[in-house]
Amino acid sequence: MGPAPVWIRTPAEAEALARELRGAPAIALDTEADSLHHYPERLCLVQVAEPGGRVFFLDTLELPDLGPIQPLLADPTVRKVLHSGDNDVVHLKRRFALELAGLWDTMLAARFLGVRELGLERLLQKYLDVPPVRSQQKTDWARRPLTPAQEAYAAEDVRHLIALRERLLGDLRALGREGWLEEECAALAALPVPERAADEDGHRRIRGAARLSPRGLAVLQALHLQREAWARAERRPPFKVLSPETLLAVAERLPRDRQALAGVPGLSPRLLERYGPGLLAAVERGLAAPLSPPSRGARPPGRGPVSPAARARAEAVRRWRAQAAEALGLDPGVLLPQRLIDLLALDPPATLDRLAAVPGFRRWRAEAFGPAILAALRTP
Repeated sequence: MGPAPVWIRTPAEAEALARELRGAPAIALDTEADSLHHYPERLCLVQVAEPGGRVFFLDTLELPDLGPIQPLLADPTVRKVLHSGDNDVVHLKRRFALELAGLWDTMLAARFLGVRELGLERLLQKYLDVPPVRSQQKTDWARRPLTPAQEAYAAEDVRHLIALRERLLGDLRALGREGWLEEECAALAALPVPERAADEDGHRRIRGAARLSPRGLAVLQALHLQREAWARAERRPPFKVLSPETLLAVAERLPRDRQALAGVPGLSPRLLERYGPGLLAAVERGLAAPLSPPSRGARPPGRGPVSPAARARAEAVRRWRAQAAEALGLDPGVLLPQRLIDLLALDPPATLDRLAAVPGFRRWRAEAFGPAILAALRTP
């Protein structure tokens, strides 16, 4: 455990922090949100660590914006070290419209090294012999003051990231894979983050929804939208209002009155009293709604059935991928994700330039494996 974190709660304190960190070779970043306790979720905390191990907590429930540190985050000469930074990038862009450059993700680095256990705790133990801190992942990060356990967990999430980067970087360079990581991290920094849209089709992702009749699915959609409205009004995550299993059970039974609704598993007397009338009204809306056309699966609109030739190309690329991944000690999905195999098989490029131009393919794949992939695509 290092020194206690320094809280940053005012714009003046944020400006002082930006001046102090200006010119640092690297900083570590992490974020904490309250998605398990409030809805819509809020960004509650941004943790920053400098190379000496000092940690700063930017209280995003108090700070109006993070403008003072924007130049630091946008400076590509200052490495921003994160672990599994997708959510952090989304939070920082969506909440504060921040631009980021010079990202370096330790989880991505570990994947390019063929490491199987990618959690930060395991990597810190493996490379730095840092003991784990008791997890606080399910805690409420909107509470103030944070408990000592929360503070310790949040601080340790960033305190050792810069040192971990140095260890991983040496191994990447030894294997000639540093450029692979640089390109993936640049794509992460450029990740577009649209405003969160209403999830009108979320009912289809409820486990068991596929077995419902078209009418049952329409009722489930109405129930899902009603639960969303309650969750927003109560500022609670939807699963804490009513479980997905309860919604599915109502859509299967289609109760029309309170007595029938009372027999639905998961609806306690308290929940029945609070949400019963709204659930019955949602059932009626679903029963009266026009039926949506049946789902045709995940194939993109306008794309016909996959031809035998495309299936053969995909299988040939998968065979190459399995052999290459084993030789390199990498997870096959890191070497070439299935979504890219599907794209290549459907519309095979004939040249390296066209291969490199496939969306998401990345230059490093074309340079290291392009000829082998093109050869696999030509396999009869």
